[in-house]
Amino acid sequence: MTDPAPRILYAEFTAKPGHEETVARMIADLGDLVRREPGNVEFVPYRREDDPARFFVYEVYRDEDAFQSHISADYGAVFNEKLGPLIVEPHSQLTWLQPV
Repeated sequence: MTDPAPRILYAEFTAKPGHEETVARMIADLGDLVRREPGNVEFVPYRREDDPARFFVYEVYRDEDAFQSHISADYGAVFNEKLGPLIVEPHSQLTWLQPV
């Protein structure tokens, strides 16, 4: 049995010039799918007000099993494959969070 604690993270990435709106649509569409996952608690994408090319996604999954199910979803792999050429970084940068 895995740890029952929620898995909380944020992902961040920077759209390449000219791809900001495409990335915004992609992350919004992905959110529609992720929020339907039974183990997803929150999936909230943001972009910086002072730098609309910078995106942040706050994600909460019920537990490790729910997160593993999320990263195994076919649509996530398709999203990441399409996102790669549109962002500055080699991939989304993930930061794991713990409640205080």
